[in-house]
Amino acid sequence: MADTMVRDAKPVVETDDDLALVERLKNSREMILRELRKVIVGQDDVIQLVLIALFAGGHALITGVPGLAKTLLIKTLADITRLKFGRIQFTPDLMPADVIGTEVLEEDPVTGRRQLKFVRGPIFANILLADEINRTPPKTQSALLEAMEEQQVTVGGVTYHMDAPFFVLATQNPIELEGTYPLPEAQLDRFMFKILIDYLPEAEEIAVVDSTTGTAAISAEPILHGSDIIDFQRLVRQVPVAQEVTRYAVRLTAASRPGNGTAPEAVKKWVSWGAGLRASQFLILGAKVRALLSGRYNVAYDDIRALAHPVMRHRIIVNFHAQAERIDTTHVIDRLLETIPVPASDI
Repeated sequence: MADTMVRDAKPVVETDDDLALVERLKNSREMILRELRKVIVGQDDVIQLVLIALFAGGHALITGVPGLAKTLLIKTLADITRLKFGRIQFTPDLMPADVIGTEVLEEDPVTGRRQLKFVRGPIFANILLADEINRTPPKTQSALLEAMEEQQVTVGGVTYHMDAPFFVLATQNPIELEGTYPLPEAQLDRFMFKILIDYLPEAEEIAVVDSTTGTAAISAEPILHGSDIIDFQRLVRQVPVAQEVTRYAVRLTAASRPGNGTAPEAVKKWVSWGAGLRASQFLILGAKVRALLSGRYNVAYDDIRALAHPVMRHRIIVNFHAQAERIDTTHVIDRLLETIPVPASDI
């Protein structure tokens, strides 16, 4: 990319400590990949997006049919990063208090006085696995909203803060499966990425069968602390972004809204609701991480384009015309990438 892309931004590496941190981030990624691959076969694109979300401080929603190692991936990541792990198995009868926690009446054995005590729920973790999140009604799903946005929960008028880092990795089954509920739009918008996980190629599936039906016990080694993740998230926000690149991300997002003057005809025809401001924010944050992991200290247009699908696919709602023509959000985003041009000076 041209040098003009970073003229109006501060350099990311201002001190020797920052330079060392950049190297530590890249090395940590390689170590995490090495440990994950001991347990997880294939799915490199999925793992890459999960790591980008982790280093950016975002949450991720992983969608796929049962049996594709969604839960195993998240549990292994928690083991590798030495973070406190919490798991919630979402079911139709799960209540918000089962997620957040509840107040119980306790009696002081010395004074005999009774008082309410808040018993924390499994949401108070560093990495929270919300397993099969769409198997519970929207009322319970919404119990995560405040924690995901503000890293806190409020019970009985008292606010309880989450320990940093706080990272929600949710899995869901395709909504066509029996016993699933669609996630509310406000809930979906809290997720940085919606990641699709698919069946493995034959050779990789054979490798999984061989490794899981033998006698060898495979486990990943812990290599990172929570403080490392916090340092990486701070570093990411120092990565410079040229105004032209930010403008491109914003224009791409705005063009997904059918009422916007820049929206292509395909969007006006097929979309009832486009992506909001968080899409632009997450495109830039994710692109910063991708740039660093690629060994660059500035964000390129290709970083934005590479993340358009996972950032926008759950933020665009297609209308009945699209459904009738079997047009999904993937097709709409493809059209956006074709229609909204990268500035000519940097092609």
